[in-house]
Amino acid sequence: MSNSLDAILSQYENNTDNSSKKPKISNEDRLKKYFTEKLQQGMKNATRRFRILPAKDGKSPFEEAYFYERQVNGKYEKIYCNKLNDGEYCPIYEAKEALMMEGSKKAKEMAKEYTPRKFYVVKGIDRDNEDHGVKFWRFKHNYTGNGVMDKLMPLFKLKGDISDAREGRDIIITTTRNEKGWSVVTSIMCDDVSILTEDSTQANEWFNNEETYKEVYSRKSPEYLEIVSKNMTPVWDSEQSKYVSEEDREEKETADLSQEISFLRQDTTTDTTPSVDSTDDVETTSLETGGDDLPF
Repeated sequence: MSNSLDAILSQYENNTDNSSKKPKISNEDRLKKYFTEKLQQGMKNATRRFRILPAKDGKSPFEEAYFYERQVNGKYEKIYCNKLNDGEYCPIYEAKEALMMEGSKKAKEMAKEYTPRKFYVVKGIDRDNEDHGVKFWRFKHNYTGNGVMDKLMPLFKLKGDISDAREGRDIIITTTRNEKGWSVVTSIMCDDVSILTEDSTQANEWFNNEETYKEVYSRKSPEYLEIVSKNMTPVWDSEQSKYVSEEDREEKETADLSQEISFLRQDTTTDTTPSVDSTDDVETTSLETGGDDLPF
């Protein structure tokens, strides 16, 4: 077999090998990619250690991203903003712009619910779960100057680049609950100078990780965003393989049920019995028609 043929066959096998395709991420594996300072249910306080990974090309490790905070089906969700993150069409953002253009005080107040919030996302290592690999930590920009970013910046100013792989520092995050029961970061301190890891294989894996927050924090479909923009509840419709609004589906099911009941009533009220002259004897009429269902 010629070298050329070997190369051709090898190229084909590489391009058709299923193992070379990007695998789907399970929900369990996806959860491992999130780092959060939030307290679990029942916890009053906690301390976590996190190592911020350095960005390449001298960029800031903190990426700015935008998410909506919307109540969906009774729970608050952070929903990826297609408009501000990717410059693409976003029904929720379009609703916000429409309300602002309307101009009234009420419309502008309503527009706040449709306005995406600025977040920072930084990659790093959860020191308590290093086997999870690179994680993404997302926290909100605080316009009052009392947020997570505001607590991190003094560390950079006093200690230098704490994200440096060799001369950086782990950060120690303390979280407690406020009077409303919400998780609040009360302090962020930094540990002594330490190398990211002594394991060269692990170092390469962490440092050369190419994932971005856009791959981890999934985007919602246009149908989902359209439904949310109308203050309705998105539910998955397996028959249509897309999101539909729960309200529209219930309305349709009610209409279908009403139509079915109407048909049933129509069927039961329709007289299909042969007409009989009032002067005729019913038994005689049956004999004249030659009914096969007579009891004799």
